[in-house]
Parts: sequence; C-alpha cells; structure tokens
Amino acid sequence: MLQEKLQDVFNEPGCSTNQAKSEKERKKGCSKALKPGAAAGGCAYDGAMIALQPIADAAHLVHGPIACLGNSWDNRGTKSSGSQLYRTGFTTDMSELDIIHGGEKKLYKAIKEIVQQYDPPAVFVYQTCVPAMIGDDIEAVCKFAAKKLGKPVIPVMAPGFVGSKNLGNKLAGETLLDHVIGTVEPEVTTPTDICIVGEYNLAGELWLVKPLLDEIGIRILSCISGDGRYNEVAQAHRARLTMVVCSQALVNVGRKMQERWGIPYFEGSFYGVSDMSDTLRTMARMLVERGADKAIIDRTEGVIAREESRVWRRLEPYKPRFDGKRVLLFTGGVKSWSMVTALEGAGLTIVGTSTKKSTKEDKERIKKMKGEEFHQWDDLKPRDIYKMLRDSEADIMMSGGRSQFIALKAKVPWLDLNQERHTPYAGYDGIVNLCEEIDKTLSNPIWRQVRLAAPWDLKPDARPDAKPVGA
Repeated sequence: MLQEKLQDVFNEPGCSTNQAKSEKERKKGCSKALKPGAAAGGCAYDGAMIALQPIADAAHLVHGPIACLGNSWDNRGTKSSGSQLYRTGFTTDMSELDIIHGGEKKLYKAIKEIVQQYDPPAVFVYQTCVPAMIGDDIEAVCKFAAKKLGKPVIPVMAPGFVGSKNLGNKLAGETLLDHVIGTVEPEVTTPTDICIVGEYNLAGELWLVKPLLDEIGIRILSCISGDGRYNEVAQAHRARLTMVVCSQALVNVGRKMQERWGIPYFEGSFYGVSDMSDTLRTMARMLVERGADKAIIDRTEGVIAREESRVWRRLEPYKPRFDGKRVLLFTGGVKSWSMVTALEGAGLTIVGTSTKKSTKEDKERIKKMKGEEFHQWDDLKPRDIYKMLRDSEADIMMSGGRSQFIALKAKVPWLDLNQERHTPYAGYDGIVNLCEEIDKTLSNPIWRQVRLAAPWDLKPDARPDAKPVGA
C-alpha cells in the first residue's frame, strides 16, 4: 500500500517539475537515493509530522524509538488560539524487546491511554522507520482502536527512509484526503467559505491575515493545518475555494479536492505587499465566479487601498536606512520569490535567492520580476556562501536556522526566515515586522565588535591597554 501511495504521489499532475519529465523519468518519480547527510534536511516522517502537528486539538502519537519524537517535536513555531494538546509529545518509546516481539500491543495500549486521559477528537499515529522495517501493522491497529474506543485513529504512513521532508508533506496530505477530509459536515456554510492549504500559522502569521479576511467577508472554513481543529479540517470539502500556499508540498491536496468535490484552487502568498494584495483580489474574484455577492470585490479593493497606504507610510523611515544594503536570500519554495518583492519594496537590494525547494513556476516568477541575469541558485554550497559573505557581496543573510553558522563564521548579520522564528512576517503588518527585525539586526553593535582584530593579534603599541613610550 505504501509503495502504491508513493507512486501516486510521484506522478503528481499538479507538479510542473514532475510533468516536465519524460514518461520514463516520471515513473521513477522523486525516489532518488538520498545523498549521505541529506537527513539533516529532514526525513519523510519529519515532513509528515510538521504538516499535521498544527492540528491543535488532536493527539499526535509517534510509534517508534523516543529519539524520533525528540528530534522532531515542536520544531516549528506554530501557534494555537485554543487547545495546546498538540504541544504534548506522545510516543510508544519502542525498545529492543519491542523490536524483537513487535510493538502492536504497545501501540494499542498507548492509543487507549491517550483517549482515556485526554479525550481528543482524534489521534494521529505516525509510523517511523523501525516499526515499518519489523512489519508492525499500524493500519490494522488504528482501525481496531478506532472501532473499540469510538474515536478516529489515523495512521500516518510516512517512515523516514522512504524519502525527504517534502515527500513527507505530500504523504501527510494524502493521509488527510484518505481518512479525514469529507468525514464531518459543517453546521453552516456560506458562499465565501475558503480552505487554506499549506499555512502553518508560524509565529501567529495567520492571525495577521484573518482579520482582513473577516472584514472583507471571507470565512476561513478550514486551514490545513495552522491553528487547525480536527473537525474543521474534516469539513474542508465544503469550501468554495482552496488557496495553496506552497504548491511544492501540498499541491496534491488542492488538486484532489478539485477532482473530488469540484473546489477550484490557486497558488498564492501572504508575504510582501503586492503579493498579499494579489492574493486578496484573486480570492474575491474566484469567490464571485462561484456565486458570492459582487460587493465583496469592492470591499476587497477598499481594504487593499487602506492597508497599502498605511504600510508604505510605516516603511518610509526604513528606506534611507536600507539604502545600499544588500541581502542574500537563502530560502526556498514560495518565499524564494515573494520575499524578493517584499524586501525590495522596503528599499533593500537582493543579490540573489536560492531555489532549491522552488517549483518551476516559482523560478519563472523570479525571472519575470528580476530578469534572466538575476542570480538563482539550485544548490549553493556552504563554502560558496561563505566566500560571498566574506567578500562583502551581501550585508545580511536571511535563511533558515541550519545555514546561520555560515553567516556567523563570516561575521555577517543573519536573520531567521524559516520555521524556527518567533516573529510573524505575513500580511501587511508582517512586512513591517520584517523590516524592523532587519534594521535591528543590521544596526546591532555586536557585528562591529566581532570584526575587530583580537587584542593578541594587534601590534603591541596598538593594544587598548598599551602604555605610552617612556611611561
């Protein structure tokens, strides 16, 4: 079953990268053997867990050795406006004896204990490498537990060895399509209900966008999975429109929801002023096409005009401070292009952006915005990044946490742009937050200090504590 699911995910019609391949290459899919060290970027289990863990009121149980949970738990700064159960780490803590005798009984016992003690609306059970290799029938255990305990118990079949974190995201989406979406009917529906896919409410970013949607009259029926609730995710099939925030990871969810329930989807971004405005306009237009009141378009334009005027006024003080400052953007996916427009709008110069996790459409957007000569790197090696920073080709590097040590070694300011950050950058207020963080990072006096020569490297008469000659 897992092999069939992998082949289905690999042959994704909504993925432009996949469709650009030959028929022979497409059959192989993305199933290349990982290079040594590739696990540093996350395995399939890790990708599945970070995609589903933001469903805040569900219990997330990891069936495997305790290190699997310890390495992945809470590694995204997702926020919840209600239940905090998602922040509790549950694991079966498989030992050597469990590997010899099998862990199915231990798994059922753990599910039962969670249901009795916490009474969640559902339990997600994550398969890891060890139970997959010894042959634990997790799907059978989950089916038995659901029938016995009267709760949905959902098997997430994404053992780490099958591929990368990105593949795990897709398998998490398949899990929702197979076991969750369409199982609950909403009490009330409206012509302006939407489903957002691939938004994880990092640092509370969804909360900067939701008030604007509420003002326009657009209701978030379901968010997969930021600040999500199990029943809300389960009723996503009644939305009138789906927005896919990062097509590289969860385009399969948007496509299959369109095939099964006739819900059109589009790819959008909440990062940057122009991209935020374009997303709101697209939402309003597509909802009107599906029968919503045309007045929603006028309300959308009113909100956009007000917010753009306000945000440009707030960004004005940063422009003289950012004049001539160069940014190396080392991220991927939707941020590879949406952050370019956001940062340039604040007066910064982008020297290049990485596109390792970006789709073909993402790369085309960058070319359209910046031209053919703009630097795009699919695989920029750490030593090349270090050389660029050391040679002062950029004044600040913005990336994920795993790349920070390159910038620190080169003694160049660094700002976290990915999942570990604590400041929201989405929406109109988010771009102001981003500029404030960049300004604080660039002006931090520590960078002047670390670039000074150490006292023991100075000539004797240039040392701070040197005494005048003859004293």
